[in-house]
Amino acid sequence: MELPNMTLSRYRTDSSGALPRETQIFLHQLHQKFNTRRLELLQKRKNRAEEIENGKNLDFLPETAEIRNADWKILGVPLALQDRRVEITGPAEPKMIINALNSDAKVFMADFEDSLSPTWENIITGHRALSEAVRGRLVHTNEEGKTYHLNVLPSKLVVRPRGLHLEEENFKVSGLATSGSLFDFGIYFFQNAHETIERGFGPYFYLPKLESHLEARWWNDVFNFAEKYLHLPTGTIKSTVLIETLPAAFEMDEILFELRDHVVALNAGRWDYIFSLIKKYKFNPEFLLPDRDQVTMTTDFMKSYCELLVQTCHRRGAHAIGGMSAFIPNRKEPEVTALALKKVAEDKKREATMGFDGTWVAHPDLIPTAAKEFNDVLGEKPHQKNILPQNKIQAINLLNTKIENAQITEAGICKNISVSIQYMNKWLQGQGAVAINNLMEDAATAEISRMQLWQWLRHQATWVSKAGEKQPFELKAFDHFFDQECKKLYALEPEKNHITLKIAAKALYQMVISPDPDEFLTLKLPQIFNQIEI
Repeated sequence: MELPNMTLSRYRTDSSGALPRETQIFLHQLHQKFNTRRLELLQKRKNRAEEIENGKNLDFLPETAEIRNADWKILGVPLALQDRRVEITGPAEPKMIINALNSDAKVFMADFEDSLSPTWENIITGHRALSEAVRGRLVHTNEEGKTYHLNVLPSKLVVRPRGLHLEEENFKVSGLATSGSLFDFGIYFFQNAHETIERGFGPYFYLPKLESHLEARWWNDVFNFAEKYLHLPTGTIKSTVLIETLPAAFEMDEILFELRDHVVALNAGRWDYIFSLIKKYKFNPEFLLPDRDQVTMTTDFMKSYCELLVQTCHRRGAHAIGGMSAFIPNRKEPEVTALALKKVAEDKKREATMGFDGTWVAHPDLIPTAAKEFNDVLGEKPHQKNILPQNKIQAINLLNTKIENAQITEAGICKNISVSIQYMNKWLQGQGAVAINNLMEDAATAEISRMQLWQWLRHQATWVSKAGEKQPFELKAFDHFFDQECKKLYALEPEKNHITLKIAAKALYQMVISPDPDEFLTLKLPQIFNQIEI
């Protein structure tokens, strides 16, 4: 088959032979059949966002009430995905893949999205490593000469492609960049689907950033096409959908219905969910949130969202997977580790008793703590889908952001500035998951930090100084704290990293003072990505 007008460009690596011809043909077919609809769906997102900005509140869709009220269930859950009490997540990098698959977690989500900086080298290296892992032969040697071996069957592997809004500029069809979603899905599926089946599991995926059931329908059509392309039965592909945008929370039933042959679970992606709420109601001062640390899972809008997710999943026969606690251990500081384990235990106990069937961790040392909390509730059962929360969650609950005694503080402002710059600096250097202040930061948590700054500045929110004085957050105050935090970071970073640090700082400043904030920092940063030498 000919490949008309298709080019494979390169980025800081010798990518000759990076993708076999047959894989490129499959990617070309996906692009031709589904990219136009993807762009239309992205436009629908913008249209809905404009409606919210113009005063229309989100609500459950009246036109899909029949789906919500009807009695139906998903097709089913394969044996490999029945027990998901602890899942570990991380970037699709060789060392991470090996350590995660070798761990005691029930599932490993290999990530091409929020925890991976999408350089061409990172993307291609990740896909090569996954192909080796699926075949049980992945080996990695680090710069110090230490070698890591895969010593278990890769049956718990689930892959998260990039979201619909992201594109792969290094693979073009007819001069157009391809969808990052289709690129990541297409490579992994085409090269590994048959192999995963032969090894007793299957091609399993996590779907990020969905905002509507129409986007779920798009993915379902992609799955149907892919299965037919490789002569596989319908329902071979299984997916878990991250409910990590505010609009998706109002369409959980509909999303499961559209994907009912191909879905097994929903996941409460808490950090992106908070970011999404801020972004959707960015012009509405009633949705001002306090310091990030004060936006906990016990607030009404977060608790209600989790209860609705468990209720919806269990009613439809799907698993409900909990979210990520940002606390991580520090093997060099026992007191930090002790606090992290305490916080994680509290978080996972809350999820397990609420009815979730599993949860996420970002570090292998957290697996025993999370597992204990779910073991205490589940025992020998693989899940608890018999639990069905009875609270009737309404739109007002999902939109209730009131938090008692909440404040925006000087410490919160400075922390958001520092975390945003530090994360974007590492992202520009090719690292997508970063430990900062003993918390695991990825694109989702960094997005909260920079969007809160924008939100506070836009509405001149009242903040409290260290001396207890209250004043409006104006540009003068932001400039002062921004300069202060930049000086601290320049003093800590090696001189060779100052170029990316300065670019990160400049990007943050522009995003915060902009009259309308950038949709995603992962879209803003690539605009300058190719202009730097690391």
